[in-house]
Amino acid sequence: MALKPVVLALSRSGEPVAHRVAAVLGAQVHGREGRVDQADAFFPNALDHARDLFAAGVPIVGVCASGILIRAVAPLLADKRTEPAVISVSDDGSVVVPLLGGHRGANRLAVQIAEAIGAVSAVTTAGDVAMGVALDVPPPGFRLQNPADAKAAMAALLSGGGVTTTGEPLFAEDLPKGDALEICVSEAQEAGSAARLVYHPQRFALGLGCARNADPEAMWTHVQDVLHAADIAPGAVACVASIDLKADEPAILAVAARLGVPLRVFAAEELEAEAVRLANPSDVVFAEVGCHGVSEGGALAAGGSGAVLTVPKSKTATTTCAVARADDPIVEMRGRARGRLSVVGIGPGQATWRTPEVSKLVAEADELVGYGLYIDLLGPLAVGKDRSDFPLGGEEDRCRYALEQAGKGKNVALVCSGDAGIYAMGALVFELLDRGPDQMGVSDAARRVEVICSPGVSALQGAAARAGAPLGHDFCAISLSDLLTPREDILKRLKAAAEGDFVIAFYNPVSKRRRTLLAEARDILLSHRPADCPVMLASSLGRPEELIRYRRLDELQVDEVDMLTVVLVGSSHSRLAQLGEGPRMFTPRGYARKIDGDLAG
Repeated sequence: MALKPVVLALSRSGEPVAHRVAAVLGAQVHGREGRVDQADAFFPNALDHARDLFAAGVPIVGVCASGILIRAVAPLLADKRTEPAVISVSDDGSVVVPLLGGHRGANRLAVQIAEAIGAVSAVTTAGDVAMGVALDVPPPGFRLQNPADAKAAMAALLSGGGVTTTGEPLFAEDLPKGDALEICVSEAQEAGSAARLVYHPQRFALGLGCARNADPEAMWTHVQDVLHAADIAPGAVACVASIDLKADEPAILAVAARLGVPLRVFAAEELEAEAVRLANPSDVVFAEVGCHGVSEGGALAAGGSGAVLTVPKSKTATTTCAVARADDPIVEMRGRARGRLSVVGIGPGQATWRTPEVSKLVAEADELVGYGLYIDLLGPLAVGKDRSDFPLGGEEDRCRYALEQAGKGKNVALVCSGDAGIYAMGALVFELLDRGPDQMGVSDAARRVEVICSPGVSALQGAAARAGAPLGHDFCAISLSDLLTPREDILKRLKAAAEGDFVIAFYNPVSKRRRTLLAEARDILLSHRPADCPVMLASSLGRPEELIRYRRLDELQVDEVDMLTVVLVGSSHSRLAQLGEGPRMFTPRGYARKIDGDLAG
């Protein structure tokens, strides 16, 4: 999905311009703490914040010196085809400079901003400067069939060549006439080359239906055959459409992915509204799903009121396919998307420990769901988004709500601290999806959503990094909370881990009510490892109030541990090294023994 730009204001001198630019773009202003008076959100460090937005794929308009933005995003530069736009605007609003993503919207945004605030747009992309056009970025609703040839084609034009256009006009700019390059605009499949760029107007909606778990290859072959017979280029297809009951159908999802277009789904009553326009209405289909046609109805619903069937329903043993053509390229998608739930771990708290993938999923989400503190830790990335806060203890309600919201077609992020799959909500999401209707599971719509799990830095990883390398050899994690796990099971695991001489990370070590299991764990471990075995206590990791300290195992006291503390207990081989910067904890893996053995051999 296309993300809205964020306007960064770094100083009071540039603050008025930032708000003018934001008004033009319908964007938020993020301001530097202590240096900007009014903003939608504030950040403490400009480089870190710009880098976080860029990693999340958010276009950036910085009212600041260009060098600040360059230094911020330079370490992340990798692929200009996917990176978001980065634009700088001078504090006085006189100059707008697209720094990155010229062909991903930066040039267009720069011109838009400059025209609105009376600035000079310093566009430097060769094609835009010389021709006023970017050949690899056609207008919305058109697709370039052979984008790999665009660079060579533009080079030919810049060398003094001209253009011949076949088919409907595409670029409104007055391009020089000549035979160096042909621009072909066609709904049919055409051969392209460096001397012939082929653009397809996306006027077609592809309606699909199929039996449950139909073979994706069979569906793809069917679609290819239909498009070939109708002389419709795959690039001229704007979307794939079906009934919402098929939102999770692998064969339909595979076709949308292969065509590189969105899947749009409709309720049965929405498809039934197209019954009068169907070429092949079916009472059998109506009895099965509540509408008289899935593939034809889906194509017509997605194409809009003016669309007509160009390919009536075509059938195989397990699949159906139909195609509708709209008068104009389909830009605004009808129906709804398949819902998506991103189960994300944001790390212990600080933004620099949050992965770029998690930041991107959060930025793309329509709604954030989670324990309020965890959403707050996202800082400016959460500003302006719908959010639903749930208290501690409301975990099942939290996960069920997130799934049901995604079932409505929303893009939802379920926000967890640490890693979402380690003592967090990931397992509960899948447990709810796995439950039957009579086991307090979730609705059918929720069961059809896309679920994405993205890893985060777990508390044990964060604590280990602060300590040194205590997890250098075999380790395990044990939760000391008996709210969900029987006490007997916890004690059994404690004894097994003690006998196995694992390094142990204790999660949920104590609470106001639970005060005994940590002491019992200490006593069990003391029967299997030395009294001076090192223990690390890491509280509020990654936050300003972070506190790290070390203890001997026999001196571990329950009263200095709380729910925000991770307790790392070393194995019998773990050590504390006294270094210049203080003690560092590590667990040797046995390299010294290997070296000794190699030398002896």
